[in-house]
Amino acid sequence: MAAMTTGNVSRADANRRRILDVALAELLRDPDASMDQIARAAGVVRRTVYGHFPSREALIGTLFEGAAEAVETAHAEGREGIEDPAESLVRSTLAVWEVADRYRLLVALAQRSVTVQGIRERLTPVREACAKVLQRGLDQGVFESPLPAPALAYVHEQMLFALMEAVNDGLLAAEEAGRSAAVTMLTTAGVPASRATELVTKLTD
Repeated sequence: MAAMTTGNVSRADANRRRILDVALAELLRDPDASMDQIARAAGVVRRTVYGHFPSREALIGTLFEGAAEAVETAHAEGREGIEDPAESLVRSTLAVWEVADRYRLLVALAQRSVTVQGIRERLTPVREACAKVLQRGLDQGVFESPLPAPALAYVHEQMLFALMEAVNDGLLAAEEAGRSAAVTMLTTAGVPASRATELVTKLTD
């Protein structure tokens, strides 16, 4: 009985993972994809999808949670072992953008399904880590801003969301967006545009 139960749980987990993978692909292809479409694409009946996710909003919320975890990991890896605040900001921004670019349409969907406050709270660890980098840069004179580091980190977060929307709306080329985001983060932190561009070019070439 225990083996059967374990097997059932494993199959349920596998079904859940497959539904999430397929749902992400379907929603990125068609932001208005219904639960029926997702079920058909996943090769399961609609009841199976609803058994794991009671609503489309719950499904999108779970996908966003996975995206937020990926962003948090990328941000940590991007700044790991980097002492220079400017380089840390660039590398972490580029790392985050690489992940965020895969999910940028999902972020737009999440803003409809997950409260803005919920998104803000979920990204708190990333924002706090960014604030520490910014504070170090302000203390060292690498950055200059009239804003305290926590407020500047919040501005940076909102700017990344805005840049994602710019790409989604065709106002910014996706292939240039990562570098543009990194330069924008530096200039917003008070680094001269020429120096910001030079540093980002050096780290991405």
